[in-house]
Amino acid sequence: MTLLIAGLILFLGIHTLPMLPATRDGLVSKLGENGFKGLFTLIAVVGLVLVIYGYGVARADGPPVLYDPPFWLRHVTMLLMVPVFIFLVAAYVPCRIKRALKHPMLIAVKLWAFSHLLANGDLASVLLFGGFLVWAVMDRISIKRRKKEMSLIDPGKYSDIGVILAGLVLYGLFVWKLHVLLIGVPAA
Repeated sequence: MTLLIAGLILFLGIHTLPMLPATRDGLVSKLGENGFKGLFTLIAVVGLVLVIYGYGVARADGPPVLYDPPFWLRHVTMLLMVPVFIFLVAAYVPCRIKRALKHPMLIAVKLWAFSHLLANGDLASVLLFGGFLVWAVMDRISIKRRKKEMSLIDPGKYSDIGVILAGLVLYGLFVWKLHVLLIGVPAA
């Protein structure tokens, strides 16, 4: 559990820096833009590796169960994950979905974390998914306070269809094989 917690502190901690503009700007002035980005990336990658490995170790050790979700919530999780993949794609493609949601990546993270909390009640899962959920909520509040809105390019006529199709393909791949390959547990 220690590796998971250390990874969460590193990964979510470094991703909290944009919420603290004065601290971020101070680091950029000391390290330079490229130095800051390099350090940010290094800490984020180390944190992510620790989160993934630590979560696997914690799950293998059999963490305490805080709550035992009913089996049917797995179906709700599967349903909630459909828009997650669409929103992830929308975060990187100019489209009307992105324009409507403003921050589709954060919404995807919130939905992903919430849906996984519905299906997993062990301590490791609550720390992992709860940590990401809290971070995403805090980041969205921070963006509103900083009034940092995205400049949105006028999307093409068919961009939403492409985003939805790409998201559905990604969802299908995860359900079919990728969840097992990347996470070690079948999605369904």
